[in-house]
Amino acid sequence: MGAELLGPEQAQPDDVVLAWEGRDVIAVRLPQLSDSLDRILAALERRHGMPLAELDRKAKQSVVRTLEARGAFSVRHGVETVAGALGVSRFTVYNYLNREHSAKGE
Repeated sequence: MGAELLGPEQAQPDDVVLAWEGRDVIAVRLPQLSDSLDRILAALERRHGMPLAELDRKAKQSVVRTLEARGAFSVRHGVETVAGALGVSRFTVYNYLNREHSAKGE
């Protein structure tokens, strides 16, 4: 996910400080969500062994399902970022999402 580990004394308000037996032992600085999305897209490319834009439609739909499960579309410009990586339009990504929700009866 790309988090950074810090000493608890270096923690900023947005960091997560972990304690053990009542004593702060480490702070975790989480990356910006947009950075995480880029890492997730890169990992999916490695898993598929090719650029996501070269996948067939069924595989792209699967990628969209995976990304939705990981919260990729809660990130600002998430749909645009995913559409660019898949080589499709935003409209197509929304269609994939709507198809998935219809299949689940949502």
